[in-house]
Amino acid sequence: MTSLSSGDSDAAHLFEIDTSKPHPARMYDYFLGGKDNYEVDQAAAERFMKAAPEVRAGVLANRHFMHRAVRHVVSEGGVRQILDVGTGLPTEPNVHQIARSIAPDTRIAYVDNDPIVSTHSMALLEGTGTSVVLGDLRDPRAVLDHPEVRRVIDFDQPVALLLVAVVHFLSDADDPEGVLATLRDALPAGSYLVLSHATGDVHEDRREDAAAVYNSATATLNLRSHDRVLDFFGDFTLVEPGLVKVTDWRPEEPPRRDAPPIGIYGAVARKDR
Repeated sequence: MTSLSSGDSDAAHLFEIDTSKPHPARMYDYFLGGKDNYEVDQAAAERFMKAAPEVRAGVLANRHFMHRAVRHVVSEGGVRQILDVGTGLPTEPNVHQIARSIAPDTRIAYVDNDPIVSTHSMALLEGTGTSVVLGDLRDPRAVLDHPEVRRVIDFDQPVALLLVAVVHFLSDADDPEGVLATLRDALPAGSYLVLSHATGDVHEDRREDAAAVYNSATATLNLRSHDRVLDFFGDFTLVEPGLVKVTDWRPEEPPRRDAPPIGIYGAVARKDR
């Protein structure tokens, strides 16, 4: 059975349902053509698409990067447990479906800070044997220590940590380097970090207009350079081809000639010791 838990009541204020502001996960769902979003999310997403017309192609490219990365860590990395933080609304194929198509015994814990997202996830993932947890990336220790995460994830064995299109919603004031360090330190040798992050390196002329759309959302969009994103991997060893645009990470087919450039970096890295 899928389990949903909000954890410690002291953190309950983090998880109040707020439909007066757009939420990144619901905007992402709208970009993907999903239905689990509200008018406030749709309006913000439409504004973002005016500032960044390639966004729908971008989120699809990011999604496909995640598919390839999960297949890599399970099939080539041999990982059998996945912690997906900032999972967003379920969109098939989901992480557990990709992983279990290769290794049916793979265990998955999904974490998101939007109670609407988690409620939808619980309903849609019922009977999948996964765990759905309300948690906030800004408090990584609470995520790692959550009873439902600990029930599913054994941190004495290799773990694949997924931070796909979520770290860019941490502002510098949230200390993303510290957040990533806490998470990396909790992983044993043989673990993997899968991370993608939006950047302004590709569309420098309109990055401010695009990021400004999220100023009214529940989390701001913080575009970062290649070097800043690379730092999030710490001393982990990058899997070839390293930190590249998500469209360039082990593509399974050549890009279309008319495909727009995508401003999202992605990489997979392994903890060797």
